[in-house]
Amino acid sequence: QVQLVESGGGLVQPGGSLTLSCAASGIIFINYAMAWYRQAPEKQRELVAIITNSGATDYADSVKGRFSISRDNGKKTVSLTMNSLKPEDTAVYYCNADYHYGHSMYWGQGTQITVAS
Repeated sequence: QVQLVESGGGLVQPGGSLTLSCAASGIIFINYAMAWYRQAPEKQRELVAIITNSGATDYADSVKGRFSISRDNGKKTVSLTMNSLKPEDTAVYYCNADYHYGHSMYWGQGTQITVAS
């Protein structure tokens, strides 16, 4: 019954911007930290950004100053706004819901972001 439905992926030019959204259902949204992960081909999945249930945020060093994560507890959504995109940002991006540091974890289906001219 838990679903994380992502939208907003696609092809974007270097230096461009893109916003990903994730709509959650089947969970008590306010109890979960929400995060975005990404995985490039043949690489490990890595944490990109996280926002706690209280609104605190943290980012991977590689995206600090360029990406911004936000959540809307009323709409049960989390967004990732990506600016100044680089080719190395190319990856499949996954929405993640995390209850108590991995006690319960749910994942979206993933959406492809390709940064290229």
